[in-house]
Amino acid sequence: MSLKIQDTMSGEKRPFEPLEEGKVKMYVCGVTPYARCHLGHARCYVAFDLVYRYLKFLGYAVTYVRNFTDVDDKIINRANERGMVAMDLAQENIEAFYEDMDALGIARPDVEPRVSTSITEIVEMVQTLVDKGLAYAVDGDVYYAVDAFAEYGKLSKRSFDEMQAGARVDVNEKKRNPMDFALWKAAKPGEPKWPSPWGEGRPGWHIECSAMSCTHLGASFDLHGGGRDLVFPHHENEIAQTEGATGVASVRYWLHNGFVNIDDEKMSKSLGNVFNISDLFQRYEPLVLRYFLISAAHYRNPINFNDALLDQAAGRLAYFYESLRKGRRFVRLFDEDYEGPLPCQDVIDTFEARFREAMDDDFSGVKAMDPLSDAFKALNELASTSKARKKPAAARAAALLLDLLAQADEVLNLFGDDPEAYLLRHRAKAAQRRGLDTAAVAARIAERLQARNKREWAEADAIRDALALQGVVLMDRPDGDTDWMVHDEQEPTAP
Repeated sequence: MSLKIQDTMSGEKRPFEPLEEGKVKMYVCGVTPYARCHLGHARCYVAFDLVYRYLKFLGYAVTYVRNFTDVDDKIINRANERGMVAMDLAQENIEAFYEDMDALGIARPDVEPRVSTSITEIVEMVQTLVDKGLAYAVDGDVYYAVDAFAEYGKLSKRSFDEMQAGARVDVNEKKRNPMDFALWKAAKPGEPKWPSPWGEGRPGWHIECSAMSCTHLGASFDLHGGGRDLVFPHHENEIAQTEGATGVASVRYWLHNGFVNIDDEKMSKSLGNVFNISDLFQRYEPLVLRYFLISAAHYRNPINFNDALLDQAAGRLAYFYESLRKGRRFVRLFDEDYEGPLPCQDVIDTFEARFREAMDDDFSGVKAMDPLSDAFKALNELASTSKARKKPAAARAAALLLDLLAQADEVLNLFGDDPEAYLLRHRAKAAQRRGLDTAAVAARIAERLQARNKREWAEADAIRDALALQGVVLMDRPDGDTDWMVHDEQEPTAP
């Protein structure tokens, strides 16, 4: 099976054929940095990080462009509220954006243009549209004439009448048609401004991505991504601008990630259910959120979010890291030059093909979890081998599984942390969520160890049972030490 991509424009899952063999040009709409990023941003950028990483995994030379819309009404309004310069507010939130995205393991794109540094290219594109009769200037503003672009609406599949009826269009007597949208806005007091043939002003929202994508990827490129909310009007307007200016088809494949629902309701500021990424990081490890966003739903589909689901994701990822810890320890102790039949051979032999098949199906991280789960289950079974004569074969199989998981993690980027360090941080945050005193738990575990050393088994069992009532599950290790996790977040592992 070769890579197939669900294309929003055609509405079909199409085989991927890049414009240039061996190379991929990819653009994803970036943030408007007027506030900290929320869960919807995490959904989008984890999804397209997976796309980016898998394309590189397949051997493509990928040029990934993601912009910052650092000139916008929201930034100006928020800066005025805080008594700040708009560009300073944007920079503050761009730095916060990097903190959040880096913590989520999201690779930085190859090019990250900003509107504020792309004004020349934007003005040139607006002028081209004016020269072609697709745009018109009125009192320092410039508008795109949507009825001059015959294919307007081809991405969203809406008729012109449907778009006009469904859109919230401000009354503006300067426009020839209520659906016309701003390419350039005349300067207003207290706003950032730049010179242009139509007077000082600043760009409209949609023209920015057209100009930046053309500048860094050319008039036509392979992939364009963004949230489903951008299909109309933003991406529809991008197509009108870019194809109107260049005269060629702009994008081969349009990809859109689904919405985030909070307890089955759409996340929105009006409902007050918007979660900032940084707030979630206070309660969960960042990789828990990354794992949840990859595994809970295909990137195109809506994803439901609540604490219970994130707790489950935290437990599952802890299980994976505990498996890695056990597997690596087992391999270090027993791996040797072994040649012969291996246990779990079928899991080893089929892992890569199953992983690729899942990812080839429109980058399905959900399906990729199936071979991953089987590999971790096998790793646990191998690391629990008790018979000495079986250990060399089991260790060789475990080593092969660890190598396969590491290859898959070039795409998933979930398991790069040190297991010991990760599990300690996870345990601390899990205990915090349940209101557990970690020092008190550690003291009780130490008491239990003393009881075991004295062969006071009833006392040791009583301590174990008391901790279990608090939600603490103990895991005795072969070296005599004891690990512990929070019960409702701990996946079962082999002893």
